[in-house]
Amino acid sequence: MEIISNTIQTPKAMHRFYVFITDRVLIALVLAFSALAVLDQSQAYQSLRFSLQSMLEIAPFFILAIAFAGFAKATGIDAHIARVFSGKSWVTIVAASLAGALSPFCSCGVIPLIAAMLASGVPLAPVMAFCISSPIMDPEMFIITASGISLNFAIAKTIAAIGMGLGAGFAVSGLQKVGFLHQPLKRTQESTCCQTSFDANPKIEVVWRFWKTSERRSRFLDEIRENSIFLGKWMFFAFFLESLMIVYIPADWIVNIVGNKSTFAIPLASVVGIPAYMNGYAAIPLISGLMEMGMTSGAAMAFITSGAVSSIPAALAVYALVRKPIFVLYIILGLSGSMLAGYIFQISIGA
Repeated sequence: MEIISNTIQTPKAMHRFYVFITDRVLIALVLAFSALAVLDQSQAYQSLRFSLQSMLEIAPFFILAIAFAGFAKATGIDAHIARVFSGKSWVTIVAASLAGALSPFCSCGVIPLIAAMLASGVPLAPVMAFCISSPIMDPEMFIITASGISLNFAIAKTIAAIGMGLGAGFAVSGLQKVGFLHQPLKRTQESTCCQTSFDANPKIEVVWRFWKTSERRSRFLDEIRENSIFLGKWMFFAFFLESLMIVYIPADWIVNIVGNKSTFAIPLASVVGIPAYMNGYAAIPLISGLMEMGMTSGAAMAFITSGAVSSIPAALAVYALVRKPIFVLYIILGLSGSMLAGYIFQISIGA
């Protein structure tokens, strides 16, 4: 019996190893790091250190979200969690926008939680509202922004976070009502870990002590393993790219583009925010310095909100998770929302 079991498990383990070593993200990461090591050995070391440190900093949120996803799947509460968000659409969107603005997640740290929510069958509209509003503001960010830039800017950024979340949520809800944006996750057909048992009237039995059943234990471990590998590799790659942007994209380049009061300062700031944004805390002294060098308040707001939502590290993580139409919509909502926030803030300051 043991021989048969080993025979069955060995091909499965070999297949997993083959998938791992042929993964396009890992190959791209190895090639990029190897090229950097040849061209700039010192920066290769710094990038590796930065990426590992960034992963360590978000580890508590990452582990919590991954564990929650496994727990939800193993116990069977994923369907019941989704049921909580199956009420009135506008109520869930408003709640998600407010919760996002108050949650302590960065643009990449929120991705594991988004994956867990979507895998549990939570509707896309409140998830998008949370995904847009969460990386822009949190309580600690509010304090640092108020001290590093100004209290008015921190308040306006909080309002922008909630407003952008509401706009994104209602936009998705409207599109879904006319038949678009269904099956958001890329991996729905590739792995059972992102399949949901969501039903308006779930009849799945919830077993809190899942570890007493071998099938549920296996389900929990499989969910942990698959999500850890899938999200971990993309987030590490995103942080690696972020480390390169910090070094190779000079602040002077940004100033030359948006450091004036031209008509296009706000749209340009939104676009520039995508490749130039580093992280929420590093962006505060950068924005403060740019404003001293001539960047308008509206352009600063557009830059910091666009960067938080649509920066390359965050965008890569979202791209890895959802289907292309939803990813494109995510970028459009981030850009348009940040431009609108910039114009409104600029007008309010002028008034």
